[in-house]
Amino acid sequence: MISRRLHISTSLSSPYQRHISGSVNKLAEMPTSITSLTLPFVSSNPPARYYAKLQRDYKAKTNMLDFPPERIRNFSIIAHVDHGKTTLSTKLLLLTRTIQDLGKNDMYLDKLQVEKERGITVKAQTCSMLYPHSDGHTYLLNLIDTPGHVDFNYEVTRSLMACQGALLVVDAAQGVQAQTLANFWLAFEQSLHVLAVINKIDLPSAMVSTVESQLQDSFDILPSDVLKISAKNGIGIDKILPAVVEQIPAPKGTVNEPIKALLFDNWYDKFQGVVCLVSVLSGKIQKGDKITSAHSKQQYEVMEVGIMHPEQEFTDALYAGQVGYIAAGMKTTAEARIGDTFFHTNHPVDPLPGFKPAKPMVYAGVYPTDSNDFDRLRDAMEKLTLNDASVLVQKESSEALGLGYRCGFLGMLHMDVFMQRLEQEHGAEVLATAPTVPYKVVTTAGEEYMISNPADYPDEGSLDHVEEPFVNSAIVTPIEYIG
Repeated sequence: MISRRLHISTSLSSPYQRHISGSVNKLAEMPTSITSLTLPFVSSNPPARYYAKLQRDYKAKTNMLDFPPERIRNFSIIAHVDHGKTTLSTKLLLLTRTIQDLGKNDMYLDKLQVEKERGITVKAQTCSMLYPHSDGHTYLLNLIDTPGHVDFNYEVTRSLMACQGALLVVDAAQGVQAQTLANFWLAFEQSLHVLAVINKIDLPSAMVSTVESQLQDSFDILPSDVLKISAKNGIGIDKILPAVVEQIPAPKGTVNEPIKALLFDNWYDKFQGVVCLVSVLSGKIQKGDKITSAHSKQQYEVMEVGIMHPEQEFTDALYAGQVGYIAAGMKTTAEARIGDTFFHTNHPVDPLPGFKPAKPMVYAGVYPTDSNDFDRLRDAMEKLTLNDASVLVQKESSEALGLGYRCGFLGMLHMDVFMQRLEQEHGAEVLATAPTVPYKVVTTAGEEYMISNPADYPDEGSLDHVEEPFVNSAIVTPIEYIG
């Protein structure tokens, strides 16, 4: 069966619309906010049942005006690696019927091929859920599932900026670990409300009371405030969302204020260009609005807005407090800067502070295996760094390898995953030089500068000394391992 994409617009100018002119009256009855849907049909003349399906689908879309800030909760799930974040996220999607059936995919929000192969989360994923609470109101819950490995800590930082609370998940058999501490303090620094959750309580090796003591000693969280669950077997899952609604504060801001939206994630779509994931802090964004980027000063017209429920679902608008996506016709990846502020062109606002730039720890050269494929590598790098803004990229040239890039990564795993994504998602055949760390060079003239490429090492005659990075760390360990 062939899948064709049907584009619907008021001008009725697309090839498919001209071809189905006999059904224009049916299209004209549909809302103009529908911009693209994929429909399966085997000929150029889609049968009438597909128009009926389009109308049914549109009428089923969420009315975002039903969710003022007081009925919205934005939260992330944070934890050390392999403590059960994604399993918990998937069970919450099932509980709220955001997804109906997992099939063979029991880690729904691990969408990348590299995530499925390695069994780890490397990219934060957002999903909106509708939850009917016992108080009689339905709440819009925006969940962000984040990575647990330190190499992807920048994903956690960005995700927390769009939230007012976080679920801190701790493995009952492992207890508080390195990224448990690091992620808690990230949330604490942003004044987020943290709900502690002990997961995997049904394991034979579970140490629930010990982990409760660790949470109290490390974060001053009382045992009575800790939720105890098994995400895999569904034990205690029904207690989480009521706690989210009752304890995590609602977002601030009103619809009557000017538009102010934070860009905290994005990706490239071959039909829509750059799609931006935003947190609307005030005002509302709807199709047809003229918005401006505080960073680039460029103006755009909003072509589509919507939420991730669980995939892209277009809506009439996004209102204050809500998290969703906008497609504004951005054609190049350089236009979408993570941490940027969008505002209405006629109503400028003070830009948000944005995000602290990621600090690379490991550097390597990335080159195409065939020097004639540099343009293809450049296109792949632009699209992938749009999706992973923590990578530092600089163009460089090598006598042996030709044109390529000098890339800075947050760690060795980050580098390995980035190379794998270049090949799997963009078809780029690349080779990487041996990874190095940055060094500070001090010359005999007193000049200081950083180098990350061995080719930039100065002559011995002009060199006074070289400084290499070191780690000033605090080690947290159970008392039985001391001595």
